[in-house]
Order: sequence, then structure tokens, then C-alpha cells
Amino acid sequence: MTLNRLTGAQTIVAHDPHDEQHHGAVTKPIYQNSLFTFDSYDRFLEALQDEIGTSVYSRGTNPTVTELEHRLAKLEGGEQARCFASGMASISAAILSVVRAGDHIVCINEAYGPAVQFMGNYLTKFDIETTFVDGKDLGAVEAAMRENTRLIYLESPTSLFFSILDIPAIVGIAKRANARTIIDNTWATPCYQRPLEMGVDLVVHSLTKYVSGHSDAIGGTVIGRSELMKPLIKGEFMLLGGIMTPANANLIMRGLRTLPLRMEKYHRQGLEVAAWLEKHPLVAKMNHPGLPSHPQHELATKQMSGSGSLFSFETDIPLETMRRWAERLRYFRIGVSWGGYESLVTVHPVPTNRPGSARTLVRLYIGLESTDELIQDLVQAFEGIEA
Repeated sequence: MTLNRLTGAQTIVAHDPHDEQHHGAVTKPIYQNSLFTFDSYDRFLEALQDEIGTSVYSRGTNPTVTELEHRLAKLEGGEQARCFASGMASISAAILSVVRAGDHIVCINEAYGPAVQFMGNYLTKFDIETTFVDGKDLGAVEAAMRENTRLIYLESPTSLFFSILDIPAIVGIAKRANARTIIDNTWATPCYQRPLEMGVDLVVHSLTKYVSGHSDAIGGTVIGRSELMKPLIKGEFMLLGGIMTPANANLIMRGLRTLPLRMEKYHRQGLEVAAWLEKHPLVAKMNHPGLPSHPQHELATKQMSGSGSLFSFETDIPLETMRRWAERLRYFRIGVSWGGYESLVTVHPVPTNRPGSARTLVRLYIGLESTDELIQDLVQAFEGIEA
């Protein structure tokens, strides 16, 4: 992302015009109400004809949530956004909006675990089949396509091994087959990756992560062209009811205000810690697409203008030893989510179907603490297991 675009993103999230309706309040109020009333029956009937665009009942449209949606759509470069109760609610709604019984999905095999379960297990009850492929292998993606393939589901970078997909190339495969594409853009955020500009149909985010940024709100969003968003809103959003609450929308809007500023810091701090780890003798392999040593670094720099601060490394140290190593860390807390101000760690076995399956995988999230102190924390933890 160029400096102009990054500063433009900061203006999008931070600037509000004077709001006379709310007495010039700098922060818009929370519309913490379930319904909205009307001064005449004609106005009421008119509103019912446009329940999506008018505040009638907060299961449909709420002004606090709508303000966040408008801001997210503008930041991502989409025509419309809709917010959901969680990232998984947005993922499932997006997928259901483009597939029907008898359809086929191609999904990358490193996608977010619950999304994989939703497509691979849950959707089978509706006669929807999913083929999982190595998204780095364009030939494998092409070979998996069928006459009834309606969707290619992407995540780039992936959030455990941080593989990069050639997004424009996969979009081309989808378009030739008249299939849709959905991508999870949570890791890079709209600050560093613009999938809609690369031809992707729908973008999903877990707003719980970087956008919220304070580990105190859960939410998700789907963003795209109006022609795809309108049926999604009338169908999966209105009928499944996975709505975002006004209070959560307010918390997430607060985090969104500083997203570009925080992403600049996460980019620098993540790379600094990853570069230090790469030189450590007990680290066998680094998985961070921002490092020149990453096998897809060139593609990463072509598609993204910066990096998030979530990455992983592989080590030959046994799993249980590394779990004790994680317990020795003072500034890294053990937890599954990420995107907040706090640094985190989780330890996993490398799957048996991958190279280096005898290794242990450590996923680190670099928060807003001092990198000097984070690195010293890693030093003392390694010294503990070496002893």
C-alpha cells in the first residue's frame, strides 16, 4: 500500500463530519433498541417496503451497525457490507448465499478450521460437496473444478502455515467456470490487501481480530458488490438472524478508528521478532510471508503492501517440551484468537500430511508490547529448555 492509500485509509476510519442530528457529538450514540416507531401508518408501510434500508427492527437494520458497515465497505472498496455476530456467521452466510443443493465447492486445504468443517461436514446434509486442494498449486485448483462447481473459497495468507495464494490467477479459474470466489482477508486487512480489486466476489473478515483490536468484541462482516450483497442480506442475513448487536458495533467502530495506525506497528513489530527468530539455532523454519526467505515472498509483496503480526515457526523440539516453553513465556499469553493488543502463543503438532511432520509448530501473535522485551522473553524461554 502506498503512503497515500494508507493515509487515505486513516481518514476513512477517523473522520466524521459535524453531526447536527446528534448535537454535534464526536462519537455517534449507540442505538440500543430493538424497534423503531413511526408517526403515521403510511410511513410505517413505506418503511416495511424497504426493511433493509430503513430502521424498522434491529434484527434487520440498526443505525449504529449501519454506520460501521458503511465505513467497512468504503475501506475495503466494496459497494456494500453487512455485519454479523461473529466471523464464522459471516463466512457461513457468504457461502450459503452462492451455493445450492447439488453444487460443488473448491476450498483451499489450509482454510480456517471451522470454515473447513462447515463446508466439508455440515453442508453435506444439503447435498453440497467440497473438494479441498493445495491452493498454491494452480493445477490442482483447476483439476478440482467440475461442471457444478459454484464457489472457490480462499484464505490468503493462511493463518497457521501462512501460505500465499495467487489470487488473480484463481479468480481467473473461477470466472472461466462461472463460479464465485470468497476470500477471508482477516490477516492482511483492507490496509494491506485489496481482494475486490483483484476480482474476488465477496470478502469476509473476522472483525474480532485486527479491526476490533481490543479483545473485547466479537463480530464478522461480508463485503462485496450490491448485486451479490442484496440477496445475501434478504436471505442468509435476515432469515438466519446472526446479527451484530449495537453495543458490539460501537466497540468495533472504536477499534476501526485506529486500524491503519496499529497495522503499521504490527507490520514492523511482527517482522522484527520474526527476523530475530529466524536466526535462532532451535528454529528450523519460519512461516512469515514478509520475510525474504519465505518461498512465496515475491508473490506476497506483489499482492500485499504490508504484513500482519501473526506468524509461525517450526522446530525439532518435541511438542510437550515446547508447550512447557510456552508456559515459561512472561509476555506471551496462551490463547487461540489474535488481533488485540496482547501477544499470544499456541503450540501444535505439524500435520502428518505435510513436510516436516515430525516437527512442532509454534504460532506467535505479536501485540503492542515492546519488541525488545518480547525478544528477551523468547530468549529466556529458550534458555530454559536448553538448560
